[in-house]
Amino acid sequence: MRCYVFPGQGTQKKGMGRSLFGRFPDLCRRADRVLGYPIEELCLENPERRLSDTAYAQPAIYVVNALHWSAAQEDLPPADFFAGHSLGEYSALFAAGAFDFETGLTLVRRRAELMSQVSGGAMAAVVGLSEQIVEETLKRHGATGVVIANYNAPEQFVLSGSREELARIKPVFEQVEGVRGFVPVRVSGPFHAPAVAPAADRFRSLLASVEVGELRTPVISNVTGRPFGPDAQEVRDLLADQIAQPVRWTDSIRYLRDAGVSAFTELGESKVLTSLIDRITTAQEPAEDPAREPAEEPARQPAEEPAPDPRRDLIERIKREILQPEIGDEALGFDEDASFRQLGLNSIIYVRLARRAGTVLGVPVKPDVIFQHRSCAALADYLLTRDDIAGSAPPEAPPAPLREYQDERVTALLHDCANGTLSVDRTIEAIRALA
Repeated sequence: MRCYVFPGQGTQKKGMGRSLFGRFPDLCRRADRVLGYPIEELCLENPERRLSDTAYAQPAIYVVNALHWSAAQEDLPPADFFAGHSLGEYSALFAAGAFDFETGLTLVRRRAELMSQVSGGAMAAVVGLSEQIVEETLKRHGATGVVIANYNAPEQFVLSGSREELARIKPVFEQVEGVRGFVPVRVSGPFHAPAVAPAADRFRSLLASVEVGELRTPVISNVTGRPFGPDAQEVRDLLADQIAQPVRWTDSIRYLRDAGVSAFTELGESKVLTSLIDRITTAQEPAEDPAREPAEEPARQPAEEPAPDPRRDLIERIKREILQPEIGDEALGFDEDASFRQLGLNSIIYVRLARRAGTVLGVPVKPDVIFQHRSCAALADYLLTRDDIAGSAPPEAPPAPLREYQDERVTALLHDCANGTLSVDRTIEAIRALA
């Protein structure tokens, strides 16, 4: 079974949706009419850095998620479930037929306005600790006004509360054994917490007049970690509750796994949810009981390891080590056969990509090589014909920047940054805090 998941706030960035606006112009025109400003300009140019403002970021993410969903309907098989993280839940409900595009965007715009008006609070991510330890630490140090807002993975939680309380308990968490980071989240308020209950109540009155259709595909609720029921009023209530209730992402993914979902596809501008899902599903694998005596069974032949695939390895290196540092997380989900033209790269970027390719592969690569072989697959095929690169494969040992750090907490943070769980800015903040 297959589930499509949609990311939420925090994944916005300049250039988002670049390859899709021209592909679905009607959707863009409809978004412009609802919002009263050009959504493509907001996403591609980020005038006055508006994407850092909740009031603009949430509508932008919803629209770009809708563009990815439009592409998925043409390119991918149907889904058995949908799920979305926080704001992403609106994209999931739109995809399932709960409301049309314009209605969803109108709701998101109003939700964003209400949430952006909340001030006096903050959020911070705690990485590396279990839920029990996080709760015990908060209780032991009297942080009664701080709550877990996001249950993102078994060892990743987001706290919500006043700025003063989060600042007070930051050094406390940094001293807890096993912690890999206590990183401020750049939002304007203490979302998914009781402090935003007034905004949730105002939003509830708006939802009362919204027509909610029957879901064509089950959608998982952030509030319950279970599918929305058939009652339209329940959908309205849960959407209002979600503003001030924690996001139970771990429970949601575990439910989907138990329901038989084995394939998760993230539709959006990042692979953050993909990384979280990997952590959740890995932690969910049943451990063997050492006290149980194994039953006799026929001797098994050792499983054969899959043969290495140099081409596949090189394509992944091109995405991860050459493209991603220049264009961001969009590189990780970029189709290997798609032309780099879709990314809107200019000549300077081609020069920088060539330099980065030379550094990564240890051999000179000219910009015109990147320009002529304008897809990850074509570039990999060319590089594999060169004797000085053909035998290269990703080293088993971590790259030098990781080996230089002997502190396991720093290494773990760098890995979290590499797989998209933490942004570069947040990783730097966390490493500075450890120092």
